[in-house]
Amino acid sequence: MPGVRFLPRRSQSGPHTSEPNARIVITDVLDMPSNLRISLVAAALAAVAVAGCGSSEGGDYGGKHPDYARALAGSPAPLASLHAQGNQLLPGGADAYEERIAALRGYPVVVNVWASWCGPCRFEFPEFQQVAADYGKRVAFLGIDSQDSDDAAETFLEEAPVPYPSYTDPDEEITNSIGAGRGLPDTAFYDRDGELVYLKPGPYSDEQDLRADIERYALASPDGKGG
Repeated sequence: MPGVRFLPRRSQSGPHTSEPNARIVITDVLDMPSNLRISLVAAALAAVAVAGCGSSEGGDYGGKHPDYARALAGSPAPLASLHAQGNQLLPGGADAYEERIAALRGYPVVVNVWASWCGPCRFEFPEFQQVAADYGKRVAFLGIDSQDSDDAAETFLEEAPVPYPSYTDPDEEITNSIGAGRGLPDTAFYDRDGELVYLKPGPYSDEQDLRADIERYALASPDGKGG
């Protein structure tokens, strides 16, 4: 394409990357007729959007997910009740959310604040799918679907099911109550007493970082050791 150069993808340091599949550099556009310049710029921007948001690398939220029924069989009753509501959107606002946190005392809780329109949220969703299967017999997982529509959220959850429910939060009532919402996603960690002990701003780019925080903040015993 005249005036546009497609540069090859940069090398990747790990299995997850948010870089586009190609970088697009527009050249020589000032020497072109105005209508051609506009068309080339529009095409380049569209290509960037597709490469950045539609790439299946890393955030392959439409791919395979763990066998939750097998992984979570035999969970304690309070956690099994969450699994029974897996992938559901729950109403009730901050009151319902706080009641659920209180009902889960005795178990650490990890809460992912997300939205279907949020690219970084979608990128890290496979990590939450996996850790929820691996830790779900010891740790309670919840979601907060922030600033979203139910239709859009349900469509996304059909592509990326999780074994826990999410509380709808279109007006950020819950999000603001826990000090999140300055940018999505966020992840909140509660200890076994229902106390919020850590709020992680931004996405997890590596599953091992998420696992480390679960061990450090959710499963840590009073003596500071992992549980």
